Amino acid sequence: VSYEFQTKAGNLLGKNAFRIFLTVNGCLAPLLIGTAVGTFFTGSDFTVNKEAVGDSLAPVISVWGSGWHGLEAVTDFRNLLLGLAVMFLSATLGCLYMINNINDRELVSNIRKNLPWAAGCFVLFFVAFMTAILLSDGYAVDASGTVFMEKYKYWHNLLQMPAVLVIFLVGVLGVLYGIAKTVFKDGYRRGIWWTGAGTVFAVMALFMLTGYNGTAYYPSYSDLQSSLTISGSCSSEFTLKVMTYVSFLIPFVLAYIIYAWRSMDRKSITAEEMEISEDKY
Repeated sequence: VSYEFQTKAGNLLGKNAFRIFLTVNGCLAPLLIGTAVGTFFTGSDFTVNKEAVGDSLAPVISVWGSGWHGLEAVTDFRNLLLGLAVMFLSATLGCLYMINNINDRELVSNIRKNLPWAAGCFVLFFVAFMTAILLSDGYAVDASGTVFMEKYKYWHNLLQMPAVLVIFLVGVLGVLYGIAKTVFKDGYRRGIWWTGAGTVFAVMALFMLTGYNGTAYYPSYSDLQSSLTISGSCSSEFTLKVMTYVSFLIPFVLAYIIYAWRSMDRKSITAEEMEISEDKY
């Protein structure tokens, strides 16, 4: 829809300006999202005052520790490593998706040439991020709810939660298999399904590392006891039960997403189709 808008009469800035904005958005959005997710491991500068809940005049219980309001995350190289990994993963998934859904020999050939360097950059930054995180101190929580720093916490989480380790490895292998088979096997187009599914598993495992096994899922490096934990940030047992029941809907949501995408992509995109001026959606 966005790509088609560049030729519409309502695009006052012109085609080139619109393409520049699309490129900037396509790079900055995954970069900043990945950087923000990195703070689940590295922590943020904020404090929580639960006593403010009963104050009707100032019911704000959490405040940022600086005027940057969380943007200081870009100053931690580990966050940037994940941000860059997410950015190049987005480019890789985009290449794989277009290879699978575009029926144009010349265009697909050009996309295949861009896939190796995008995928290579992703693997490089992701390995660097995982190495930095697994060798860093993590935010652990003891039985009393006290948050403290534990050496190699996320490495310990991987070893102490075999199920999460298996999910992570399955995800990583799926991502690499989809990329490698598309790069090294001419004519192979289904890499997006392997890499896309692998991405879901790997991301799930990363979030499990930050919240399970006595870990603060959103830590505060300026005030450890303000860090958010699964048990500490829920208002009641009822909230936890509701969240549990809602989580059962996730497989159905994923199934619907897969069904919707397969329905839209049943027919490959062709050059002749794109020459038609009417909407394609």
